Amino acid sequence: MAVIDPISLEVFKNLFASAAEEMGVTLQRASFSPNIRERLDFSCAVFDSQARMVAQAAHIPVHLGSMPASVESALHEFTALQPGDVVILNDPYHGGTHLPDVTMVSPVFVEESIAFFVASRAHHADVGGMSPGSLPLSTELYQEGIIIPPVKLVEAGRRNEAVMRLITTNSRAPEERLGDFEAQLAAQRVGAQRLLALVAAHGAERVLAHADALLDYSRRMTEAVIMAIPDGTYTFEDALEGDGQAEFRIPIHVAITIDGAQMMVDFAGSAPQVAGNVNAVEAIVRSATWYCVRLLAEDDVPVNHGCFQPVTVITPPRSLLNPDFPAAVAVGNTETGQRIVDAVLGALAQALPGRIPAASQGTMNNFTFGGVTGQRAFVYYETIAGGHGAGAAGAGMSGRHSHMTNTRNTPVEALEYALPVRVRAYALRDDSGGAGAHPGGAGIRRVYEFLVPAQITINSERHIYRPYGLDGGEPGKPGLNQIIHADGQVETVSGKYTGTAGAGDTVIIETPGGGGWGEKLQHGNTRAE
Repeated sequence: MAVIDPISLEVFKNLFASAAEEMGVTLQRASFSPNIRERLDFSCAVFDSQARMVAQAAHIPVHLGSMPASVESALHEFTALQPGDVVILNDPYHGGTHLPDVTMVSPVFVEESIAFFVASRAHHADVGGMSPGSLPLSTELYQEGIIIPPVKLVEAGRRNEAVMRLITTNSRAPEERLGDFEAQLAAQRVGAQRLLALVAAHGAERVLAHADALLDYSRRMTEAVIMAIPDGTYTFEDALEGDGQAEFRIPIHVAITIDGAQMMVDFAGSAPQVAGNVNAVEAIVRSATWYCVRLLAEDDVPVNHGCFQPVTVITPPRSLLNPDFPAAVAVGNTETGQRIVDAVLGALAQALPGRIPAASQGTMNNFTFGGVTGQRAFVYYETIAGGHGAGAAGAGMSGRHSHMTNTRNTPVEALEYALPVRVRAYALRDDSGGAGAHPGGAGIRRVYEFLVPAQITINSERHIYRPYGLDGGEPGKPGLNQIIHADGQVETVSGKYTGTAGAGDTVIIETPGGGGWGEKLQHGNTRAE
């Protein structure tokens, strides 16, 4: 019988996490695309034999909270995995988020039985579809790129070259895809090696016992967080401002019920599914909700399956947050996921006044573009940071990614080296944070000049409904997208736009500021705290 104590539990917590972290380091260093190498748009995690997440690296929240559904989907499809197998998938309706996020799942065998799984998810810059970057203003999933159901990319250690060729051929940058997939496969191997080394050093019984204990520890810590919230029901409603087909109000309504150590989060009253690309599958809704609960913890709660158990998430069928296949979902991950966070935190602010900050920028400002330079195709994707919401403890941070993204901006040098683009400006957007006793953080102004023609697509939010302030603070400044054509004509475009940029055209993206916190009095004085 393995002996488990607080010291050994802390040691194993870090050992499991280090395996996931090393997977991430491998994936980053071996990758080809700036999106993975520079922006770090990937995530890695370790799961037990029951597909329960044991540990994650500090990567992308929306990936990690939804990745368990991908592992479950892989196991449902393949009930008898063998050593050396690697399952690949991206189907949002079978555990994915959106098509560019491609997940790999590998079993880790100990003494002829599966002891663990390792999984990685990377955002690939292009997987086909109707516009470069695979985040089009779509009306059905088929328009968004190649759909990969759970399929074995590697079987018993032998790679299925036909499957690899099928996937990469459907990308506008097949060589880049191949390089990134190779990096992802390397990460899978490293994760398995580290877990096997852990078992060799400590024994399978002791390692598996600590994995179980770690899940129970996180569950108890999360229950303690929930018990600190007063019992009751708290509601809030926020909204998206369009689906890429038209601008209209798309409400997200949430009711949070606290009953002792249990939390129920019900999204009844949210919009029905829409024609455009902002629908979000259930895995994203759960992921965003769990993220908000974790924010409440003052201690470092290990993020694993145990964190999820005290929280029940309910989504109405055929809704924006639980659409029917093949509804378009390209930016349900990025934009709707951010708005779910704003809604859940808005409800929690009623339960815990003074604990919850105002809304951050509430968008990822997705910018994708592609074209041809010489004989070479190019494609690119990035998200752009903005302002954080202020809180009782102080002002919001400026020019930082927030909530469900956690990526970096691509360095100007890396972007200009890899692509026929010049970055003419990259700076904080002055006075974009909401005013208040504590002001919201400033957004960013990023200006791109295209050296060759390119097809561009922007998916952004908070151009109409500004990031809310709290406790008397004012909302942040809305986002602004503009194109300055080579002839000097200035065109202001909506938050969701697709079109062509000519050589010499400049695209300006100004991101929203965060909401302010607390009422700011006249003459520049702030109220007494």
